[in-house]
Amino acid sequence: MSSITALLIDDDANLRNGMKSLLERYAPEIMIVGEADNVKSGIEAMESLQPQVVFLDIQLGDGTGFDILEEIAHKRGKSTSHIVFITAHEQYAVKAFRFSALDFLLKPVDPEELEKVIVKIKNVLNKNDNYAHIDLLLENIRKKVDNFKRIALSTSDGIHLFEISDIIRCESEDNYTKFYIKNSKPILISKTLKEYEEMLAEHGFERIHQSHLINLSYLKSYIKKDGGYVVMADNSNLPISQRKKERLQEVLKNL
Repeated sequence: MSSITALLIDDDANLRNGMKSLLERYAPEIMIVGEADNVKSGIEAMESLQPQVVFLDIQLGDGTGFDILEEIAHKRGKSTSHIVFITAHEQYAVKAFRFSALDFLLKPVDPEELEKVIVKIKNVLNKNDNYAHIDLLLENIRKKVDNFKRIALSTSDGIHLFEISDIIRCESEDNYTKFYIKNSKPILISKTLKEYEEMLAEHGFERIHQSHLINLSYLKSYIKKDGGYVVMADNSNLPISQRKKERLQEVLKNL
């Protein structure tokens, strides 16, 4: 693959130098075409250089990385660069990134995590993504809501946004998760069911089996015979594992 142009925006010169060393070593195809250390210079660099990728720190001296994206969205309609956030530990931001299917690296940057992100960058650049998930991130950050209403799911053909309330159930297929969504074809995501179990727990989803995570809003009936199973709104019959039965009965009692 030909080289990928990248911009580094971080107010810590040591971190920028460390990041450059990591990229030289683990991703020589990434070519740093510019650096910036605050919101103002970051916006200018994004505008003038139009990099394919931006490694963007959240906390900058004169504002945040989100301010840069807001300004770019305001000027251009939306970002045309793939964004990889670099963050120390912001719990809320990390949650927002997960729901928006945005890539992020935690400081100090782990080479293995960096390599995973580079693979994703190449996939996205091959797909000509429309970056709608950046709008979703900004919407969530702007509202400062903690209970996100929409989720971005990244498939082999691009990133799709869905209302969380439209997800009927999720099914594990090895290291993939298949989403069954109201009025939509099932879609396959290359993440484990466990990751989505953590994300969707506060949205009324319950893990009833090693392979099944269900949205309780779409549960039609709980059948005790034949070892126990549930019937969902899409007419699927799903088994309940022995160790999840008690928990499910408890949850259903409280509904």
